[in-house]
Amino acid sequence: MRIIEVSTITQSVKQMCIEANLNLASDVTKALQTYEMTEESPIGKQILKDLLTNVKIAKEKQVPICQDTGMAVFFVEIGQEVHFDGGYIEDAINEGVRQGYLEGFLRKSIVADPLRRVNTKDNTPAIVHYQMVLGDQVKITFAPKGFGSENMSRSKMLVPSEGRKGVVDFVLETVSLAGPNPCPPIVIGVGIGGTLEKAAIIAKKATAREIGLVNQDPYYEFLEKELLEKVNGLGIGPQGLGGTTTALAVHVETFATHIAGLPVVVNINCHAARHMTVIL
Repeated sequence: MRIIEVSTITQSVKQMCIEANLNLASDVTKALQTYEMTEESPIGKQILKDLLTNVKIAKEKQVPICQDTGMAVFFVEIGQEVHFDGGYIEDAINEGVRQGYLEGFLRKSIVADPLRRVNTKDNTPAIVHYQMVLGDQVKITFAPKGFGSENMSRSKMLVPSEGRKGVVDFVLETVSLAGPNPCPPIVIGVGIGGTLEKAAIIAKKATAREIGLVNQDPYYEFLEKELLEKVNGLGIGPQGLGGTTTALAVHVETFATHIAGLPVVVNINCHAARHMTVIL
C-alpha cells in the first residue's frame, strides 16, 4: 500500500490549472504549425499564423491563451494500491482548482446552479471522472473546457443498422452545424458505444488525447483518418472564414454496447485544446 497525502493532489492540480491555461501543449502547437504550412486559403493561413502568435504571447507574458479558461474537467486514474491520507481526494482537487484559478488570475466561469446562475467565484466545483486501475500511482489529466466549443457538442442514439455510415454522417452534420462557433480549427472527440453517458465521457476524454496518437485498433485508426479528411473537406476553415483546416484531429474512442443500440457523442474542442497530465 502506498500512501499519498491529499495536499500533494491539491498542489499538483493548482499548478496544472495555471500551466495548462497559459502554455499551450506542445502537441497542439505542433499541429497548428503543421497545418499553417499546408493551409491553402491565404486568409486561413494568416489566421493560423495569428493563432500561433497568440500562443507565443501567452507563454512569454504568462497570460491565458483564451479568456475562457474553461470548466475544470479531470480524469483521475487511481491505482488500487494507493491510499489517500489527510482528507477526501475530491475536496483536494477542488481546493487545487480554487487556488489555481484565484492565484493564476484565471476567469471564474462556474455558476453553482444551472438556472439560478450565481457564480461560485473560484471556478469550482470541478468535474471529476474516476477510474480504478492496477498499480500504486495516480494519473491526473486536466482538460479545461471552454463552452464556445462545448455548446456545439451533440449526442444521438443511432440504431445499429445505421452503422459506420451513420456515425460518419452524424459527425459531419455536427461539425457543419457548429460552423465558426467553436473557434476552429477544432479537435473532435467521438465516443461510440456504451450508454448515453458512457459515450459522452469517452468522447470528452478523447479530446484530451495527445494529437498524433491514434486509436490502437486499425479499424478505428482508419475511421479517424477518414473523418479528419472529410471534416477538413467541409471548407469551414480557420475561425470559419474558409480553408482546408477545419480540424486538427479527430479522436475516436469506443466501448461495448447493447445489441439494440449505437450511442454516439461528438464532443468538440476549440483550437486551444488545452490538456495536461501528471503522474504521482
